Amino acid sequence: MPTPRLSRLELKIMEVLWDRGQCCIRDILDGFRDAKKPAYTTIQTTVYRLEAKKALRQARKVGNVHVFEAIIARNAAQRRLVDEILSIFGGRTQPLMTHLIESGRLTPEDLKQAQKTFQKLSRKDRAQ
Repeated sequence: MPTPRLSRLELKIMEVLWDRGQCCIRDILDGFRDAKKPAYTTIQTTVYRLEAKKALRQARKVGNVHVFEAIIARNAAQRRLVDEILSIFGGRTQPLMTHLIESGRLTPEDLKQAQKTFQKLSRKDRAQ
């Protein structure tokens, strides 16, 4: 099943679930760091939309409280988002990389890690 497309609020809710594990709606709301938190009912509606998208599921029910857990993995959602961003650039990575470098968001440590990953994947391709 393909990873569903997630809105900004949906991603924030998923971040709470990925960081904390199983949560009820109140716990999800408490996981928001913003001073301007969404309303409880907004989180509730969005959680049920995420459930319909098969991004999360009800893990259990304690009394009248529903506890939810993520179904999709963080890296799957991140890959989907990166693919969507790259599609804006016609699939070209160079404009995105240039922006990250110019904005100072790509650190030398990030670059070293990317080089290690690239070399590892290159060796894997040669072995096949």
